[in-house]
Amino acid sequence: MKQHLRASASRKITTGTREWADYNVNCIIGCYNDCRYCYAKMMANRFGRRAIGTWKKMTVRNDVVNKTFQKRHGRVMFPSTHDIFDKSPYKEACLIVLGKLLQSGNEVLITTKPKLAVVQEISQQFSRYKDQMQFRFTITSSDSDRLKFWEPNAPSFEERLNSLRYAYQAGFKTSVSIEPFLDYDPAELTEIVSPFVTESIWIGRMNYVTQKKANPEEEIYYSEVRRNYETEHLLVIYYTLSKHPKIKFKDSIRIQLSRQISFQENSLLRVSSSR
Repeated sequence: MKQHLRASASRKITTGTREWADYNVNCIIGCYNDCRYCYAKMMANRFGRRAIGTWKKMTVRNDVVNKTFQKRHGRVMFPSTHDIFDKSPYKEACLIVLGKLLQSGNEVLITTKPKLAVVQEISQQFSRYKDQMQFRFTITSSDSDRLKFWEPNAPSFEERLNSLRYAYQAGFKTSVSIEPFLDYDPAELTEIVSPFVTESIWIGRMNYVTQKKANPEEEIYYSEVRRNYETEHLLVIYYTLSKHPKIKFKDSIRIQLSRQISFQENSLLRVSSSR
């Protein structure tokens, strides 16, 4: 008989950035990628900080750029609500903040939908901090057309894969976030990126998928992604990939499957302490 999954005291169910890091730092408001599913964009709009239509117009937070960072007890994610871009003044702001975090001795998880030029510059400029750094590249689909719809201004699949390959060959710790997974079966993407991943491959679903009907051209994409996250389909993905040594499932999936998988089987989904 299948048992309901319960979060034990030793494994608290978490959401958002806390699954990956103890702290997060951001130095830009807005994000040019302008991803349709962006949670930060939705929250900024909800609380009146930035209208949806203006999210891609970025503003540097000089208070953060000029800040002195101390060493934190735990991992720092940078950034979490925007990306690292290759244009001024945004690139310079990010490199200044990243440099300060590393110089203070912090362990930094660098999260980005990567541009190759940016990854090359970070790798070269901060090579002496290699032991404190891990790249986590967001690669949500192997289909650049699908990426163009959901992440309209972000790099293509090919550029992201080249960035991953470059960081790996340069000797950096690498990981991949397939969140939200946009292909119906993320197994193929997993196999493509796995040879260049030293740490982990995370699979998660979209935080919120609107149920409102879009225009016919857009509705195709929304219908696709709704099918991706049907519980029975997620179970197939889980049973297919859960034994993969690098796969970690985000709690967004654990929560949805909590009534379908046994307590014992759920141990396969637990996050490794090494992340």
